Amino acid sequence: MKELILIYLLIINAVAFLLMLADKLKAKKHLWRIPESTLMTTALLGGSVGALLGMYTARHKTKHKKFTVGIPLILAAQIALAILYLAKFASISAVKVS
Repeated sequence: MKELILIYLLIINAVAFLLMLADKLKAKKHLWRIPESTLMTTALLGGSVGALLGMYTARHKTKHKKFTVGIPLILAAQIALAILYLAKFASISAVKVS
């Protein structure tokens, strides 16, 4: 199960990163753009690290508070949830092992 979660997180972060890069390229070429809701959704689904890295690598959406504040807040919430999840299940695992 842990391996599947890790694979999922790697994939969703790669997707979020690539979507940011793709949207920046489309913006430069005045092409159809990736909706902001899609960019935010990939962050919410676990791709916040990839979205944040994509933002600053491509210098894209860095002037939009929705992204400069929203993506780090999503990341902070995801870290907090991961810590709570690990704390809960680490204590359950310790009880089972004993």
